[in-house]
Amino acid sequence: MNNHDDVTKQGTYTLENFLPLIIIFSLIIAFTLIMQIFYGFNINAVMYDFMGAFFIIFGFFKIINLFRFVEAYSMYDIIAKKFNLYAYLYPFIELALGILYITRYQLLIANWITLILMIISSVGVALELAKGKIIVCACLGVVFKIPMTYVTLAEDLIMGFMALIMLMQYYFA
Repeated sequence: MNNHDDVTKQGTYTLENFLPLIIIFSLIIAFTLIMQIFYGFNINAVMYDFMGAFFIIFGFFKIINLFRFVEAYSMYDIIAKKFNLYAYLYPFIELALGILYITRYQLLIANWITLILMIISSVGVALELAKGKIIVCACLGVVFKIPMTYVTLAEDLIMGFMALIMLMQYYFA
């Protein structure tokens, strides 16, 4: 059985299944830390750089095989199931958000969009996890066959939480 077969069997996930995700998160964290070394540590800058790198990298992987991404994403996203166009636009929305965060441009808008997208995504992922369905996560497009697990839900919730923190700072600081 190879790495791709493991995704189809519940409970057979290994560290190998998540290796691409671990490597990509390590690169995002390294980028974030390097940015802090050059520009000085600031918790907001950490979140902006992390979110920017996350969205750019994840959006890029989705675009590599856009048609297969749309097919995979439409299996669990509550909007993409009904509106195929949304699934086609989603990677480009992620890329745009990434650019906004990295350039520190229109952060209020970026944070609102991120919060809304991550809430929607979290609901879709949570519903599929609750059903016990075994599907491939489209978070990195379909370049890697990473299983949708609570790791997927955690990614969405963490990104949404960071956007919420930044919105609260904007409105209550």
